[in-house]
This record gives sequence, structure tokens and C-alpha cells, in this order.
Amino acid sequence: MLLLALTCAVAVGNLYFAQALTPLAAAGLGVSPDAAALAVTATQVGYAAGNFLLVPLGDRLPHRRLLATLLGLTGLGLLGAGLAPTLPLLVAASAAAGLTSVAAPVIGPLVAGLVAPDRRGEVSGLLASGSIGGMLLSRAFGGSLAETLGWRAPYLVAAAVILLLAWVVTRALPATPPPPTARGSYLALLAAPVRLLRAEPELRRSAFYQGTVFAGFSGVWTGLALLLAGPVYGLGAPAVGLLALVGAATMICTPYAGRLTDRRGPDPVNLICLLGTLAAAPVLAVGTLGGAAGIAGLVVGTLLLDVAMQCGMVANTTRIYALRDDARSSLTTAYMTCAYLGGSAGSWLGARAWEAAGWPGVCGLLAVCATAALARHGAAVRGAPEGECSGS
Repeated sequence: MLLLALTCAVAVGNLYFAQALTPLAAAGLGVSPDAAALAVTATQVGYAAGNFLLVPLGDRLPHRRLLATLLGLTGLGLLGAGLAPTLPLLVAASAAAGLTSVAAPVIGPLVAGLVAPDRRGEVSGLLASGSIGGMLLSRAFGGSLAETLGWRAPYLVAAAVILLLAWVVTRALPATPPPPTARGSYLALLAAPVRLLRAEPELRRSAFYQGTVFAGFSGVWTGLALLLAGPVYGLGAPAVGLLALVGAATMICTPYAGRLTDRRGPDPVNLICLLGTLAAAPVLAVGTLGGAAGIAGLVVGTLLLDVAMQCGMVANTTRIYALRDDARSSLTTAYMTCAYLGGSAGSWLGARAWEAAGWPGVCGLLAVCATAALARHGAAVRGAPEGECSGS
């Protein structure tokens, strides 16, 4: 489990460390920073495509071989990015690395099939801790190494680490055969997430929770950058990065949320997390005061929001992994697609809320998202037979 959590950390970190390299890469390649930022965009676009095109293969191929192949291809993509002589080649290599950096959503269904059902929440929390750690630490890793050894060094070091992990995975993970019921064409496999969304109400419910909460989360961070850079605080982008480090505490909370999910079921954890998301809105609104009180409100509010979102994800994934043993990867694809669509919509709505009503409008958007999810949760609990919503 620790090896898989480390693999999640490294794979997720590959999506973020390049954000700290943009100015140095621009200078090294003789292009503008805006142009160099295309490499970061290409990585994110590649990752979104990989979730749709590659993650469902976990329902068709042996997980160990699939995971090792994805890690190996990611390593080659990072190696190509580190050696790229021109920006177009860097963008292409970054897109290829992002496309195959889907180890985390492949590992989740793998682990769900390796452990007992009453431990799925616990291991999901552990994997979430690894992903959060990789996301938070990767920018510091990339920036520090690039300042010392140049912008290519983080790519080359990351390539070496992930290629080593690919080799270790082939030695350490148990061999798991593909599901015996997996049949049909690749196109049919790509259509499976849509079919599952139609057929599984609990999948739709989990996806709705995560989509709405992630929308509020993304809207808050979109507005937060504008708030900190505005006249109330007069701070720059580094302040946003420092505030994001508050989320490191989430690494401690997600394993506990997983164990609680195993004991009580996902619904009580979802309820606590949705209430925490709603409570974060008035706490964050204190940020309009500025000064020490405003900063305190932003720190506590972002921490509460981050913990609520990540712990809620642990409960949601535990619920969906219990639905279909033969389609966990397709379930993951459907769930993650809805979550990212919600996050994208939230970023756009956050900017609109800022334009219309400033920071209070952004906090209001978060409250609306949390209220919608709570209303859906209440309807589900009231409509389920007694005891059904307390577990899978």
C-alpha cells in the first residue's frame, strides 16, 4: 500500500511541477512565458484525455502490466520533455506525459480488488494522502531543482524516478488477471462510463456530490488569487502558493475519513464533509476584512474546504467501488469526468461571481454548491430503505 501511495504521489506530482518551471523554460528556449505555459496546459489536457481513453482499460487488462506500462510511457514522455530542443517538442512531450500520468485512477480500482470490502475506505484514504502530498510538494521540488540545475533537471529526475517505479511495480505487485466478463471492442469500453452513469444511481449521486463540491472549491481558488492580488491585501501569486500549503493537513485527515467510512458507511462521512463545505463559506467570507483577521479567515476556511472535499472524495470512491466488481475502472472514469467538469464550471463561475459581487459573491457560490449537494444528500437518505444509505 505504501508503494502504491508513493506511486500516486509521483504520478500526480508530474501534473504540477512544471508550473514552477515556466519562466526558466521560457528563458532557456528563447520564448515568452505565455508561450512556455503551453507545456503546462498540454500536460493537463493530456491527463484529461488519459482519464477517458486509458483508465477504462483497467477493466480489460491485468492491472500490474497496465500500471507498469503507463509508468514506463510517462517516464519516456518526461525524458523527451527534459531533452526537448524547441517549444513545440516540449509541448508534445508534455502532452504525452500527461496522457499516461493516470496511475492514480488506475491504482484505486486495483486496490479495491486486492483488499477486503471493509478496508476499502482505509486504503482509499491512504492513496488520497499520497496524491495530495505529490500535488503539494511537486511545485517546491520543481522550482528548487530548476533554480539550482536548470529547467530541464526536474523533468530528467522525475523521468528517472518514475522509470524506477515502473520496474519496482513489476516486481512487487501481485499478478491480477483481467475480469473474466470483460468482452467487447475498445469503443464499447469507452462507452461504458456513460452506460454506468445511466444504470447506477449511486454513481450519479457520488458524481453529483464531487462535481458540486469541486465546483465550489475551484471557484474559491479562482477568486482567491484575485482577492490576494487586489487592494485589500496587495499580495502576489506566491501568497496563493503558500496558502495552498495549508492543505498539507489533509494528508492526515483522509486516512481517518477512510477508516470512518469503513465503520459507518460513506453517507455519514459525506454528510459531515458537505456540512464542512457549507461552513467554510462564512469562514472564508471573513477574508473581506483584510489584515490579520482576514488572513486567519482565509487560512481556516481553505483548510476546512480542502479537508471536506478530499475526505468526501474518499467516501464517494468507496461507494462506487462497491457497485460493480467488473467495472471499477469505468466507474472511476465516469466519476472523475463529472468531478472535473464540475471543477471547470466552478472556475468559470468563480470568475463571474467575482466580477458581479467580489469575494462575498465567490463565497456565496461555494454556499450554493454545498447547499445543492446537501439537498441531494437529504433526498437520497429520505428515499432509501432503512439502513441502505448507511453502507454499500
